[in-house]
Amino acid sequence: MPQFRYVAKNSAGKTTSGLVEANDKKSAIDILRKKELIIVLLEEGQAKKQLFSMSFSPFGKTIKTDELVIFTRQLATMVEAGIPLVNVLDILAEQIDKPYFKGVVTKIRNDIEAGSSFSEALSKEKNIFSTLFVNMAKAGEASGTLDEILDRVAAYIEKTNNLQKKIKSAMIYPCVVIMMAVAVTLLLLIKVIPVFKDIYSGFGANLPGPTLVLIAVSDFLRQNFFYGAVIGFLIFFLLSRYVKTEGGRFVFDRLKLRLPVFGPLIQKVAISKFTRTFSTLVKSGVPILQVLDIVGATSGNVVVQKAVEQVKSNVRDGENIAEPLSRSGIFPPMVVRMIGVGEKSGQLEKMLTKISEFYDTQVDTTVSGMTSLIEPLIIAFLGIVIGSIVICMFLPIFKISELVSF
Repeated sequence: MPQFRYVAKNSAGKTTSGLVEANDKKSAIDILRKKELIIVLLEEGQAKKQLFSMSFSPFGKTIKTDELVIFTRQLATMVEAGIPLVNVLDILAEQIDKPYFKGVVTKIRNDIEAGSSFSEALSKEKNIFSTLFVNMAKAGEASGTLDEILDRVAAYIEKTNNLQKKIKSAMIYPCVVIMMAVAVTLLLLIKVIPVFKDIYSGFGANLPGPTLVLIAVSDFLRQNFFYGAVIGFLIFFLLSRYVKTEGGRFVFDRLKLRLPVFGPLIQKVAISKFTRTFSTLVKSGVPILQVLDIVGATSGNVVVQKAVEQVKSNVRDGENIAEPLSRSGIFPPMVVRMIGVGEKSGQLEKMLTKISEFYDTQVDTTVSGMTSLIEPLIIAFLGIVIGSIVICMFLPIFKISELVSF
């Protein structure tokens, strides 16, 4: 009977290897799966390991979220089918078109075949696989449910990405219209107003006050446009550098949460992301202190991250999660109370999921409402600003009989 050499992970997350006798490879896979082993490598006899390398371009080192979701779902499906992890990565590497991603998957495959665990191999590719992804994979290896965990990771990434897409798509229209309005206003002030100024200069009479103010603004912009652009660029550059510092990022993120219209939306997005990440990690069996580290780092807001770090410190000292969350002042009472109920009832993961779903709905509603509110505000802006400029330009013409000198 043929013998198959295998490398696998047991339920404790330890690597085991050996030989198994079976009629064929499928039978060998069935035998190992009955032993609750996650197959890393399976090959007939004592075949020599075939380590292969693949060169890839250093350019294009960004992977789209959709590509990562597809990769993770395919990985989960094939692992669930009992295909050895090394073979799975071989298959996936063959069908990936992007050279950089193909090279990364190949490197992970080689690291695993050389003796590294899946999570260890992922942790070396921080540009693609986040801390959350690595820790989820580690939890899946330890619990023997890697396929289920990977499918959960894919669902998490997909939901988070969809939320970000909704917000971006809702903001594109007003941003484009505002930029066009500013561009049209500058064009009128810098190019059109001087033409009317030359026409009115031959009238030999005093111009109306609004027209004089408009001409003065136009002259100022034309004379100082270059300096203004340089100063504006310097201010933008200095602010961007400041925001990259720890203190600057904290001030900026706190300011975002306090904005009159966008602040509540940003808070809802942060809470939705916090609870979804928290729920996914808790359900996957990641230790609670490690969960708090990850959800803080992936919250996308330094103010929330600082609050979660304080919660972690309190939990380490023996407190529950709800009380320090309440003291932070960042999380609404409903969120704190539901988390508290989840802790007491042993259904924390279920409560976190419900909170996440609730805030996803809230974000959708808020984005739709903001879009409906922003459109008339933009129209009003265009009407007031551009309409005022046009009126000021043509005001002398309305009084032309008084301005023309005989």
